[in-house]
Amino acid sequence: MSERIKTLTKQLDEIGADAFYVVDEINVRYLTGFTGDSSSLLISRSGALMLSDGRYKEQLDEECPGLRYEIKSPSQRPDAFTADVLAGSGAKKIAIESDSMTVAGFNAIKSKLPEIEWVDTSGVLLKQRMIKDSEEIEVLRSAVRINERALQSVLAKLGPDWTELEVAYELESTIRRLGATGFSFDPIIGAGPGGAKPHYSPDQTVLGDHSTLLIDWGTKLGGYASDLTRCFHYGNPPAKFAGAYQAVLDSQLAAIDAIRPGATAKSVDEASRSVLKKAGLAEYFVHGLGHGVGLQIHESPRLSGVSEDILQPGMVITVEPGVYFEGEFGIRIEDDILVTEDGNEVLSGFPKGLDDCHLIL
Repeated sequence: MSERIKTLTKQLDEIGADAFYVVDEINVRYLTGFTGDSSSLLISRSGALMLSDGRYKEQLDEECPGLRYEIKSPSQRPDAFTADVLAGSGAKKIAIESDSMTVAGFNAIKSKLPEIEWVDTSGVLLKQRMIKDSEEIEVLRSAVRINERALQSVLAKLGPDWTELEVAYELESTIRRLGATGFSFDPIIGAGPGGAKPHYSPDQTVLGDHSTLLIDWGTKLGGYASDLTRCFHYGNPPAKFAGAYQAVLDSQLAAIDAIRPGATAKSVDEASRSVLKKAGLAEYFVHGLGHGVGLQIHESPRLSGVSEDILQPGMVITVEPGVYFEGEFGIRIEDDILVTEDGNEVLSGFPKGLDDCHLIL
């Protein structure tokens, strides 16, 4: 039994159940390493049992050696198969992921198992996933390194006639050549006013028609996501760019300095915003400070003024303050940060000083 499954099993008493039925495919992967889909997992004190179908028998043997599994036959309905397996487990009280199961899916199983008592849960595995183990941290480190190497390669090729979409295509191609599976999210490549939209989609805008560029990009490696943002200037940027850039950088550094075990996510967010407030830019910071990263690009904890999360060793979080001037440009600086036993470690080392982000196209 893996340590992750053991950790979940130890929570059964607290949950008030004698088994936990996991349907979220990301959580199934987290617990077992299985990368397929259409499969679920039953966790009890006696071990783990995968529910899958014939397409994945060989893959289960390869990816999850030693894991018990039941395979649905082509003649069985999925809900009937699941009900049979759950009934055969002997479990009387089964916890479900109520934030992942559909109402229709749950009712179809429930109707076949009137003797089972169901326990609603929400976020149990999300909370467990907040604390990364050493294996996860090393994969995240590698994802960050590929992310950085890919952008360095692309920046060396840029010309004034490149479009935002061409940057995105070249960046993804480079990420894949370096061994990752692709982007961890749709990148934001925003020249000039495009960068002033926090969730902008790149288009045919030509870089040389503007003097600033925001790139928010991430790599997916081994299922895990990295997430970085850098801003660049070239030609004759707006007069207020330099001052705003330095304020955002100072804001980010203040937040990073506040990250340590026991710190509240809210206090880290405040450390960042107080710097921008002093610079007269608070109103232009329109989103939360950051979020956890892992098997999903947005995980817990959340860094914001309303978050109740407490930082703990093993969390990997983004710190990404930004300011956005509609119709002109935007600035966001983002790094991935590991919370350590005595403070923090910045996993990304891509240069971010004002002079570092000057491009010659």
